[in-house]
Amino acid sequence: MLNYIIKRLFLIIPTLFGILAVNFLIIQAAPGGPVEKAIAQIKGTDVSVTERFTSSGGELSSNQSQKNLNTQESKYRGSQGIDPDLIKELEKQYGFDKPPLERFFEMLKNYLIFDFGESFYKDKSVISLILEKLPVSISLGLWTTLFVYLISIPLGIKKAVRDGSKFDIYSSSLIIVGYAIPGFLFAIFLIVIFAGGSYLDIFPLRGLVSDNWEELSFMGKILDYFWHLALPVLAMVIGGFASLTMLTKNSFLDEINKQYVLTARAKGVSEQKVLYGHVFRNAMLIVISGFPAAFINILFTSSLLIEVIFSLDGLGLLGFEAALGRDYPVVFGSLYIFTLIGLLLRLVSDLTYVLIDPRIDFESRGN
Repeated sequence: MLNYIIKRLFLIIPTLFGILAVNFLIIQAAPGGPVEKAIAQIKGTDVSVTERFTSSGGELSSNQSQKNLNTQESKYRGSQGIDPDLIKELEKQYGFDKPPLERFFEMLKNYLIFDFGESFYKDKSVISLILEKLPVSISLGLWTTLFVYLISIPLGIKKAVRDGSKFDIYSSSLIIVGYAIPGFLFAIFLIVIFAGGSYLDIFPLRGLVSDNWEELSFMGKILDYFWHLALPVLAMVIGGFASLTMLTKNSFLDEINKQYVLTARAKGVSEQKVLYGHVFRNAMLIVISGFPAAFINILFTSSLLIEVIFSLDGLGLLGFEAALGRDYPVVFGSLYIFTLIGLLLRLVSDLTYVLIDPRIDFESRGN
């Protein structure tokens, strides 16, 4: 098993390389980069870019501003009337003064030591921004995934055992509602009812902890933390448990109807032992295989609107704002972290396979 783990860890390197390369090519082809954004701000009388440029050592003399304004074409849209020397300085400031291939391999070299550079617009290093936002997203992702699995697996098993009963029909109705309504609508509903919207004012509406969190006792900090997480996690659980419940039910139904189950029952094996000694181990494989995708989806996709609605400043919101603002260091740094976490979780998923069913041997399959 150790050889398999080492092999999978080494496979992470070319996978990261491929994902970063594809996204780097897409970014190069996409219009509206940071230089074009700076040009638009300058022409729109937004002096913030010019002030940042001059403070970093650049000089804008009146002669420069009038030199070759309309005589030299530029590769940037909307650059007519802008001094070419200023454009070159902007390219240098944002790191676009080097060929794309050189910039790509320099980025890879820095990423090997987790050096993601500085944000273009936030005056902070990318790694500090990621570490600052990570606790919010990890909290949402871990607790939501935990509660989704704790609810969906027992519910799916019970629905499979009582397939066709009134319990199965009524619970399916609730599951359809949970599947059909997006999580952010549940979030708005919860705010209206429980967070001072129109009725009760029980839960806080913003932040992961209270302003006086440092002054609280240890138990007070724990209670305050879960007090702030209650509504956003509940909204995400309601919107996310339906698919896993039906997956669990269908997986168990498929196993229950197999020949080995019928044989075990014919031999007088108790129903509990058949269900949890034989069926559970086989049926849970497909459920566990979806864990990495479910966690990544909850952590980096489903949590985005929840973070906005509950004013939770996490990684989802950070990546979304960086993509809109063309903050490339943050975009690629976040992508690198997301991909790395996803690949490591996929390895964890394979190891969990073996824990549930020791008959699985990845090494013998040559994977």
